Amino acid sequence: MSGDGENRPGKRLASHFFAYISRLRWIKRWGLMRNAIEENVATHSWEVATIAHALALIRNRDGQRRVNADRIAAAALYHDATEVITGDMPTPVKYHSRVMREAFGDIEHKAEEELLALLPEELRGSFSPYVQESRLAPEEQELIKAADRLSAWLKCRAELRAGNPEFAPAEAQIRSRLESEDLSEVRYFMEVFAPGYEQPLDNLLD
Repeated sequence: MSGDGENRPGKRLASHFFAYISRLRWIKRWGLMRNAIEENVATHSWEVATIAHALALIRNRDGQRRVNADRIAAAALYHDATEVITGDMPTPVKYHSRVMREAFGDIEHKAEEELLALLPEELRGSFSPYVQESRLAPEEQELIKAADRLSAWLKCRAELRAGNPEFAPAEAQIRSRLESEDLSEVRYFMEVFAPGYEQPLDNLLD
């Protein structure tokens, strides 16, 4: 045998895309703060996807502004995928100034392109709306960002319950932002689902 079977005609080229983004599990969030409960980007992305899916379904209840809940959930799974390249940039640093926001925005766009380049060429167009945030419709971006903030707020609440006051300012700031945006879907989630996060396990099936 020649040993070069990987190069025989008709064999598809290997892609490292999923092997690469699977390493999001090793990237820790909230890196500048003392954490009682460690959180990685992969876990956060899953939570954002489930919350974004819920927000979309809640929005669709009245039938007035229908959105594709499944598409939003899938896009939310990838919403922080570029952090496998950039790492998790703490919010106070990322939004410290207009210069920092613009510089990091440019880095994120380049990271999106790098990730897409890892995919087989025939799949790049299909994945682009999920990996490149700018390809999403405004209402899709709105719900994913809201879910991202809800996940961050729930994390802050969990830290405070664990006796870690380090997260008190962040909890107040994120709650204020959620309230100022005044999305009915977010209000619904905070009123109906958020209280359960404060309960011990034995109370959750009552």
